[in-house]
Amino acid sequence: MTESIESSSNASTQPPPSLVLPSANEASALEEVGERADTVWTRGPGSAPAVGRVGTRSVKGEGGRVAILDGCRTPFCKSGTHLSDMDVVDLSGAVASELMSRSGVDPDAIGLSIWGVVVPALHAPNLGREVVFRASLPMQIPGTTVNLACASSNRAITSAAEALLTGQTTVALAGGAESLSNVPIQVSKSGSRKLIALSKARSAGQKLGVVASVRPKDLVPVPPAIAEYTTGMSMGQACEKMAKENDISRRAQDEIALMSHDRAAAAAAEGRFARQIVPVFPKPARDRAVVSDNGVRADSTLDALASLKPVFDKRYGTLTAGNSSPLTDGAAGVLLMQEDRVKAEGLEPLGYIRSWAYASLDPGSQLLQGPAYAAPLALERAGLKLSDMDLVEMHEAFAAQILSNMKAYASKKFARDELGSNEPMGEIDFDTFNVNGGSISIGHPFGATGARVTMQLLNELKRRDLNLGLMTVCAAGGVGFAMVVERS
Repeated sequence: MTESIESSSNASTQPPPSLVLPSANEASALEEVGERADTVWTRGPGSAPAVGRVGTRSVKGEGGRVAILDGCRTPFCKSGTHLSDMDVVDLSGAVASELMSRSGVDPDAIGLSIWGVVVPALHAPNLGREVVFRASLPMQIPGTTVNLACASSNRAITSAAEALLTGQTTVALAGGAESLSNVPIQVSKSGSRKLIALSKARSAGQKLGVVASVRPKDLVPVPPAIAEYTTGMSMGQACEKMAKENDISRRAQDEIALMSHDRAAAAAAEGRFARQIVPVFPKPARDRAVVSDNGVRADSTLDALASLKPVFDKRYGTLTAGNSSPLTDGAAGVLLMQEDRVKAEGLEPLGYIRSWAYASLDPGSQLLQGPAYAAPLALERAGLKLSDMDLVEMHEAFAAQILSNMKAYASKKFARDELGSNEPMGEIDFDTFNVNGGSISIGHPFGATGARVTMQLLNELKRRDLNLGLMTVCAAGGVGFAMVVERS
């Protein structure tokens, strides 16, 4: 380009070479992950961060491996729609009750209930304990709640697995929920202080004095911020930054979104989700059953997706409502059991946990790139390679996040600069990736997605009579999670 400008007779009327913008990236998803993997962002040679490594070849405790006996979930519905009258306790109770009913496990055998949630109900902050009550489980079961953003139910599952591996119990209940239709709304700090003062006032005069001090600005609602506390950026803004830094095309993002919808629609039509989804009856009338996810678009097309406007960077952005996961209500859970007990009771689990890993990075750099660090570590701990995996499930927060991580997996540059490795993890095969759709189409209740991904992967491995699977979840704070599961 520089030579053509310099040789032109009217070069003086042309912009300097440094100001000539590159051609727009029109790469397909396959091209992004394959041919363009090394365009992924890295710190540069010799800058690989410290990545903790533990040479674990299997995860076994005194009772053997950790089995995932079964799992189920509510329908995942866009916030403000079919499940808006159900809070996280209602949603979680439906899941836990169904799990216990279908498993036939003695409720007295459960030693722990761990549930994940990002925005807890103010009236019931310990969701793990409320699940015990709502599902009419024995009162002696301890319940606890965890929050690891979008990986909350993964944290619940691995915490329950740790309890089984160390012999604290032989059976545990784990999962998560989110009701973004019922997010608590705060008032300003000054308004909050005055409301507290009003509640403490004893005499009529004191109460009138507090009321007289209240100003309209004190009662203006303060919506919850879905943003990084440390950076002030929303997850969408951070992922838009990743799309630019990793040079992800809009076309590739829309292809991932279309793939998600097409595959989820086919799975639903063929009944693959039927056993995973528990029908729920929303309050107050409870006169109708919600039986399916309502975000899946069977009629989605690339042209329709391409027509949508960017949301987070309206001028230069590529992230749209179509290639991003929607705000969603729902719950999901699994029942875990020590391997020895599974065999003693003659049960057939969905599968076993082979390994897992968490990794974190600076949220100001590549917020949702955590799986690129966690997945190689999980495979290393399992003593396996990506080529050994029969299926791969990745949480789809945004299509740009999926492509950024896939490029990192396949990039020799990323392996060298970021992981200090001579070889990349490998290229994801789209034929084995999210074969029943993902969060872009199915939905993303923050606290429940990890458990949904877990059961969806294990059920599909079983349906296809396959053995090994890898799952990954990105989360706020720059956290990444990965787990390897096996059926035999």
